[in-house]
Amino acid sequence: MATEAVPSADEIIPDHASHPGELLAEELEERGMSQRALAQEIGRPVQAINEICRGRKRITAETALALQDTLDIPAHVWLGLQMQYDLVQANNERRRRASA
Repeated sequence: MATEAVPSADEIIPDHASHPGELLAEELEERGMSQRALAQEIGRPVQAINEICRGRKRITAETALALQDTLDIPAHVWLGLQMQYDLVQANNERRRRASA
C-alpha cells in the first residue's frame, strides 16, 4: 500500500487571497448600490462599510448575516472569504518571520 506525502501548509495555502471587501465593492457596483445605501440598509456606519470595501476592516459574523439579508449572498460565503484571506495573511507573515 503506497503512502502519499502530506503537503505542508505552504503547499496548501495560496500566496494571495482577495479581501472579501473587494467582492463587496464589486457587488455593490453591479447592483448600482452605494456604500451609504448599504450602510443604511444594514444599520452600520458608512465608514465601516467603506473600510470593509477598502480591505481595512474584517467582515464579522454579524455583518455577514446583515449582508446575507440585504444582498442574498449567504453569510457563510462572506465568512469563508474572510477566513481564507486571514489564513493567507497569517501564513505569509509566518513565512516572513521564518526567512528573517
